[in-house]
Amino acid sequence: MAAVARNQLLRRPRAVVLLTLGVAAAYFAAGLVGFTQQLVVEGAVVTPLWPPTGIALACLLWFGLRAWPGVVLGALLVILTVSSFPAHSFGILAGNSIAPLCAYLMLRRVGFRTELDRLRDGLALVFLGALAGMLISATVGSGLLLLSGDIHADVFWPIWSAWWAGDAMGVLVVTPLLLVCRTVRWPGGASPGRWAEAACLVVTVAVVAYTVTRSLVPLLFLVFPLLMWAALRFQLSGAAPCALIVSVMAISAATEQLGPFGGHGTLGVMSVLQALNGSAALTGLLLSAIVTEQITVRRKIELACGELAELVDRLVPGGDTAHRRPAPPGDL
Repeated sequence: MAAVARNQLLRRPRAVVLLTLGVAAAYFAAGLVGFTQQLVVEGAVVTPLWPPTGIALACLLWFGLRAWPGVVLGALLVILTVSSFPAHSFGILAGNSIAPLCAYLMLRRVGFRTELDRLRDGLALVFLGALAGMLISATVGSGLLLLSGDIHADVFWPIWSAWWAGDAMGVLVVTPLLLVCRTVRWPGGASPGRWAEAACLVVTVAVVAYTVTRSLVPLLFLVFPLLMWAALRFQLSGAAPCALIVSVMAISAATEQLGPFGGHGTLGVMSVLQALNGSAALTGLLLSAIVTEQITVRRKIELACGELAELVDRLVPGGDTAHRRPAPPGDL
């Protein structure tokens, strides 16, 4: 009933306008955040993590095709902030707008569930939403820059790969976080120990991620046991924020060329950075999906066993009273 009421509300003209403006504002704000961390690859400015793609896909998954005009408007505003909108910017606008739309359509085609409570949902988000869907924006954008003469042919593939990786990371890191923020329900009777564990996890991830991304000793692998802790204990509601913390710390260190990112060329820095961010996002997302699916299956089995026990009690006449009848005195 709630979904039907929401769909009816979104059909009203005022609601559609507000939805479009809200999605555009979120996309534009995420773009400004993304521009704060930039790297120069072969003379072109790229962002290792482009949050607007995650914002766009999450909005499409929530509101359907009604959110797409807001995505287009937000992409237009972002382009206007960085250029005077030359002719090829129309193509870049089209690529940035169509990529999340195609990702959404592919996810809907395979029956994707926003709860991310199945392994197939995690795999679909990775391979269809992030890797496949963002091929469009990277290919269109880099191709138009090549055709317009802004970049040379010998640097096409480095720029294309950086563009694709940044857009894909936006989906892998931001979309799960937004989806879980809408669906997570902390139990009202959660013990203080549970809250203390969650707080300890966040602090530990932040401290370890900050340390290993700035240490000259190669210790980046230390973040993965923490991501496993988050996924096993808190599923996606714990893994998604922790993956975002790791990504932000790594990008900050990479842009300043600190720790393991120092002493390398731009392509080397991008390779290490995207390998770390991608592995962290995949570890948290897929492991939490597996754990959630197992918990769901166990609960269904327990529910089926309970219903079967009730059915047996009904089929056996006096089954409940026979076990509670006092024994005859002669049997004592």
